[in-house]
Amino acid sequence: MSNELLKKVRKIEIKTRGLSRQIFAGEYHSAFKGRGMAFSEVREYQFGDDVRSMDWNVTARLNAPYIKVFEEERELTVMLLVDMSGSRLFGTTVKTKRDLITEIAAVLSFSASANNDKVGALFFSSKVEKFIPPKKGRSHLLRIIRELLEFEPQEKGTDIGEALRYLTNAIKRRCTAFLLSDMIDVDSSLKPRFEEALKIAVNRHEIAVISVYDPGERVLPDVGLIKIADAESGREDWVDTSNKSVRDYFNNWNRDVSASIRQTLNRYKVDSVSISTNEDFVKGLVALFKNR
Repeated sequence: MSNELLKKVRKIEIKTRGLSRQIFAGEYHSAFKGRGMAFSEVREYQFGDDVRSMDWNVTARLNAPYIKVFEEERELTVMLLVDMSGSRLFGTTVKTKRDLITEIAAVLSFSASANNDKVGALFFSSKVEKFIPPKKGRSHLLRIIRELLEFEPQEKGTDIGEALRYLTNAIKRRCTAFLLSDMIDVDSSLKPRFEEALKIAVNRHEIAVISVYDPGERVLPDVGLIKIADAESGREDWVDTSNKSVRDYFNNWNRDVSASIRQTLNRYKVDSVSISTNEDFVKGLVALFKNR
């Protein structure tokens, strides 16, 4: 690892570990429950206890009724599904969508680690670019942060459905998966292309969506004739932003896409939050955790 990259990793670690420790530890713990119940101990039967929990072997050995006591199994597997498409490089404020996604992913990683959970990552574009199996440990977390900072995808497009299908096939036990993306992956009718994959994934895993956006993507300003480029397809066009019908078409398209995606997530009861590159993401994450 180069000295420059090491400095970047360390900077992200210091900033996000502090946020995780100070703000999210309690929220995270209460928001994401254990996946089941684990045996803890046996104790003597008390009036009102469920007889289905009786430990008949201990009862026979001690000649007195004993029951098994179970506790919530706290350890989770947390997966970060990170959008690496070309559009993540867009930014008109102090940070790009990539910067925002990196910081949020790091905070989630340290929050999970502080809760003794395993963390893994899946980087995707129009295909799955990289899969990092879930593990524990500081060195593993720093590897994820390093990859977030320096990984360069082979493709520039977006296929959220492919990422969700890979998650469903690769992680057999139920996990909590955070999908970090601008979520712009729709067909010509503005229907999300990932709906079928999402429908299957939510039955296997707990999915939460963190949608990131730049304010410059939502509203087209009146600045005359400009050249715009699609970061994913590479297509370039001249657009006359002084034309009101052009601005209205652009703004209405973005509004309708956002509404379509929101309706789809609501249909499958997927918790989500939308966070802009020009705002503090802490408030958004806390809201996501509290709404669970």
